[in-house]
Amino acid sequence: MRHNKKFNHLGRKKAHRDALLSNMTISLIMHKRINTTLAKAKALRMYAEPIINRAKRDEMANRRLVFSYLQNKEAVKELFGVIADKIADRPGGYTRILKTGHRLGDNAEMCFIELVDFNEAMLSSKTEKKGGKTRRSRSKKAAEAPAAEAPAAEDSKEA
Repeated sequence: MRHNKKFNHLGRKKAHRDALLSNMTISLIMHKRINTTLAKAKALRMYAEPIINRAKRDEMANRRLVFSYLQNKEAVKELFGVIADKIADRPGGYTRILKTGHRLGDNAEMCFIELVDFNEAMLSSKTEKKGGKTRRSRSKKAAEAPAAEAPAAEDSKEA
């Protein structure tokens, strides 16, 4: 029985799964966005977010702990440098999963997983939308017709 066991094993033994998730976390840190299957992305989110959260406090103990998971100096340096600066005020939710459809060969559901603060396209679109209208207005013809009649009525009253 598998009562209360919610962890996705991804069809791999523990050592293989740990290596897979470690390598995917390194790729996510270095490239800021990777393309993978939805099941792997959900497992990666559970693995990577606590590691990213450790980067908020730049201490030797945190660096050593993150290095024990990743085994990559460049990724640790990037995580505690560039990424830690951007996520300093974010309380959680460092990754975003965007579904992209199904893979042709085996119909697996594919997606992008990315670091939230590093998608410049989404960040720029949020700033542009703030100035737009939120409600529809009446058409120009309907708005101009009563306005054109009102001054003519006032002129006839004065004469």
